[in-house]
Amino acid sequence: GGVAMVAPLAYMLSTSLKYPFEVYNLNLIPEEPTLDNYRDVLSDRRFGWWFFNSLLVATLTTVSNLFWDSLVGYTLAKFRFRFRQVVFIAILSTLMIPTEMLVIPWYLMSQQFGWLNTHWGIMFPGLMTAFGVFLMRQFFQTVPDDFLEAARIDGLNEFQIWWRVAMPLVRPALAALAIFVFLGNWTAFIWPLIVTNDQHMYTLPVGLTTFSVEQSVQWELIMTGAAVSVLPTLVVFLVFQRFIIRGVVMAGLKG
Repeated sequence: GGVAMVAPLAYMLSTSLKYPFEVYNLNLIPEEPTLDNYRDVLSDRRFGWWFFNSLLVATLTTVSNLFWDSLVGYTLAKFRFRFRQVVFIAILSTLMIPTEMLVIPWYLMSQQFGWLNTHWGIMFPGLMTAFGVFLMRQFFQTVPDDFLEAARIDGLNEFQIWWRVAMPLVRPALAALAIFVFLGNWTAFIWPLIVTNDQHMYTLPVGLTTFSVEQSVQWELIMTGAAVSVLPTLVVFLVFQRFIIRGVVMAGLKG
């Protein structure tokens, strides 16, 4: 299973080091390795814009999800009010709507508000997610109410209790959510393709398609751009991985 997962990545890296005439050879080790593809891609000013757009969109969307999804999840888990379950079920029901059905309403909304071809237009559909609310609610339900009551007795308001008491206790969930949201927005293709028409506003997945034209497909450049685009995702995973592992270990100790 590990070999099957790593093989496409190895082939991508191998192709990024090949000359165009060697691309269609299936050998993993290039006969004449070259870094010209990396020089060509990194020297292309458009690639810098694509990388910046993807990084900005993925980062801001991740921060937004961590804040709003955890806030809503905490409210649904720890507050008692009428129709709480109805609200939660209504949020979950949106998961059953295919993304393709939402593209037209999103586009019409973006057009009416002047969000076409803007960073905000790319980001707004993913600033909050039903999955994130569900994930955070389930984790907040495991936080003992005694901790929250003790914080109230100490004079903290509800926002301070959420931020200073509850949030540190659900770091594994926050780390998992950050990884899912960042990867999802970093690799998003359909919506950024629809909402942008200026090459300077393209994200990386959309921008890399410009290396494919009717006459030819520059696979070596596409693979090189893909190899570079993998780096931020690896960094995000490595940064948050330790929080997930720590959370699993602590859960085992508490058990």
